[in-house]
This record gives sequence, C-alpha cells and structure tokens, in this order.
Amino acid sequence: MQQLTKLSNSPPPSSSESKLPLKPIPGDYGFPFFGAIKDRLDYFYNQGKDEFFKNRIRKHNSTVIKTNMPPGPFIAKNPKVIAVLDAISFPILFDTSQVKKYNVLDGTFLPSLSYTGGYRVCAYLDPSEPKHAALKSYFMSVLASKQSEVIPLFRTCLSQLFVNIEDGLASQKKANFNNLGQAMSFNYIFRLFCGKDPSETAIGSKGPAIADKWLALQLGPLFTLGLPKFLKYVDDLLLHTFPFPFFLVKSDYYKLYDVFYASSGPILDQAESFGLTKEEACHNLVFLASFSTYGGLKVWFPALIKWVGQAGEDLHLQLADEIRTAVKKEGGVTIQALDQMVLTKSVVYEAFRIEPPVPFQYAKAKEDIVVQSHDAAYEIKKGEMIFGYQPFATKDPKVFDDAEEFVGHRIVGEGEKLLKYVYWSNGRETVDPTVEDKQCPGKDMVVLLSRLMLVELFLRYDTFTVETAVLPIGSSVTFTSVAKATSI
Repeated sequence: MQQLTKLSNSPPPSSSESKLPLKPIPGDYGFPFFGAIKDRLDYFYNQGKDEFFKNRIRKHNSTVIKTNMPPGPFIAKNPKVIAVLDAISFPILFDTSQVKKYNVLDGTFLPSLSYTGGYRVCAYLDPSEPKHAALKSYFMSVLASKQSEVIPLFRTCLSQLFVNIEDGLASQKKANFNNLGQAMSFNYIFRLFCGKDPSETAIGSKGPAIADKWLALQLGPLFTLGLPKFLKYVDDLLLHTFPFPFFLVKSDYYKLYDVFYASSGPILDQAESFGLTKEEACHNLVFLASFSTYGGLKVWFPALIKWVGQAGEDLHLQLADEIRTAVKKEGGVTIQALDQMVLTKSVVYEAFRIEPPVPFQYAKAKEDIVVQSHDAAYEIKKGEMIFGYQPFATKDPKVFDDAEEFVGHRIVGEGEKLLKYVYWSNGRETVDPTVEDKQCPGKDMVVLLSRLMLVELFLRYDTFTVETAVLPIGSSVTFTSVAKATSI
C-alpha cells in the first residue's frame, strides 16, 4: 500500500492547472564544441551513463536538466538536449501533439539513408507525415496476418534453443545464451515474415552476423568498444568522431534485402493496397525485422533471462508451479493458459521496467511547452531537443518502492496500477499503439514472446543458474546449470 500511496501523491504527467513552481531549467552546455566533447568523455569513459546523469541530478537538485548528449562533434551538429529523468516528465516524449519525432530515432544524429536503401523508413518519420500512417498501418496489418503463427512457430524455435543450451552444458559445462538466443531470434523472425528457414536462402546461417554488422555501423556512435580506460581516446576517435560509411556493409545489406524481397512475396504484395511500392515496403520490412525486432530481442532476451536467473530458486519454483498448473488446466500452451499466469506476466513487466531494451528516447518540442517533474515545472522552447533516459524514469524511487531491486511480484493485483509507468515500447504499457503515435507496433507480440520464453523454460526446468557480465550493449548471459522438471 505504501507504493500506491506514492502513486496517488504524484502529480499527473500533464496538468494545465498545476500549482508547481515554474523554474528555469538548470544545467549548461559548456563552451561550444569543447563542452560537448567533455560531456561525451564523461558519459562514455570518466563516469559512465548512470553516474553521468546522477551527478547532474545531484548537482542541480533537478530531474530536468540541460546537457549535451553523444556523439557530438563531428557526427551531430547540435548535441544540446533537455534531459527528462523521472517518471512524470518522461511521457512528454510520447505526446505527439506537443513533440515532433522527425529523424530522432538515434538521437541527435541521423545515420546515412544508404543504410535503408535511400528511404526514410517508418522509424524516422513523424506521425504528421502521411507516409507514417501508411507504413505503420501496413506493419500492423502484416503482424495481424501472422497472429496464428506466432505461438507455435516460437515454441518450435525455443525447443531447439533449449536443446542447444543443454548440448552446450553437456559438452562444455556452460552455454552462452546470447549467441544461441540471437541465432534463434533471427531464425524465428525470418520464418515468421518469409515462411522459410534462412538456411534455405542465399544468406544461410549468416543472417545474424550480417544484421549485427549493419546495426553496429549505424549505432556505433552511441556506444563504446569496451577497451581499457587508457585507450579511451582511441575508442572515442574510432567511434564518435565520424560516421561509418555505408560501403562497409553495402554488399551484405543488399544480400539481406534480396533475400527478404525474394522470400516475402505475400507480405510485399499487400504493400500496394497501402500506397507503397514493393521496394520501399521491403526496405522497411528489413528495418522492422533486423533493426527493430532482431536488434531489440538481441538485447532484451538476455536481460530477461539475467534478471529471472538472478532472482533465484524460490521465484523459479513459483513460476514453474503457476505455468504448469495453467497449461495442465487448459490442455496446452494457449492464450487462455497464458492469461492465467499472473506472476509470469508480472515478471516480464518487471524485467521491462528494470532494464528496458531501448533506454533512450528523443523528440523535439513543436512549440513552447511546460513539462512537469515531481517537484517543479519547466518551460521548453520550440525546437529544443528533449531526451529521456528511460531507466531513470522506470526506476523512479518516488513511484516504485525498492526501485533498483527486481521484484517478481511487483505488478500483481493492485500492483498492476504501476503498468502505466512501464515505458519500454515508446508508450505506456496500458496504451495500445496507433498510427498517430510512435509506440512499437509489435508491442503485444514482444510481451507475448517474452512470456512464452518463460513458459517453455519452466515447463522444462525447475530452476537454473547463470553467469552475467556487462557488454557495450546489454548483458552477457551464460547458463551454468539447469535442473530438469520433476513434475509436469
């Protein structure tokens, strides 16, 4: 009840009648050029992401601040942002009546459009652009047409994943989940959209490697190589000074594009009814499959397994009991069975809360707007870039008790009121995506796949153990043991 009291005392995200004091936004951008370089070095090397923001919150006693965001010179012309770092101010990023989402997917810079066949794909479009509605409607139609395949195909892919994990444990006493999970995810996505195994195409088993290279060259300016600190200037020069040219991945990208074009005929045939050419639809499909879906699951599934694995045997046995009871009652893994698994749902949402797969969100103010935090209101000027660091919003201690702790039961019963503060999908978890917003069109599918991952895991095993490590993007997870199910 203490947690719900916190919620009821929190101010609404947007209230025109707020009595909060209007304050100037604290912080500064430093000297031109050099201020952005200093902030970049602090962000990546001297402090790290979390400490970078914590230091500024402490210094200015505010969760809305001015700062520079990487990559800065010479990749981004203007690195200046207004950072919103709490659960109340963060949702301004979703309000497309007040903010614009034009070319802000990657923040203060836009990778060369050569990476997407010369097209501004749907992720780069603002909802006010006519093409956005056409493309998002097309995506939602494609996903709806695949609805009956989602569960059985994913269960098939998961079955092979767990066989591979057990083989690794048997031969090497451990199994790297990241590598096996990435291969499974790409295989699943390709089979879902294209109706065949990628091994039957020209890319063979190279799909994940091609997608990884294509992703890395676009997103490299936002990360580090993880080199020792004494090499930080080398790392910074290589990744954050100039954008990577497309020619480094051109031949691989078009192999991927050609395979999707040749294998997804029925999906591409639907494009014309939405006013799209097959070529534009295919470049968007490659982006949806390889960037948004594969790129997201590549980070997300290890995070899910990490947090559940670290939660320990007590939670595992509770999940196993709930999952097996529901499956037995419904005679299989069905939507009806999944709906009865309230703890399983809570665990998935809690993992999304504590480690959202996409931690950054950006938007530009369409007009002068007032944004509220818990304690004050701030005016953001038209054209200013707004940046949100999602882990600070979804671990806001004024909304969540023990915000830094993974609490599997957090979102059960009355705790479901907290779902409106789970933002992983570029929107509130209580809201469904529409063509008028930028919320992930596959939001419900990703939640479903996450629940299925846990269902298959605990139908097979009573408990398991993992080793984890931090990667430049996400976490490394290695299975060290599994205990086979003692009852079904």
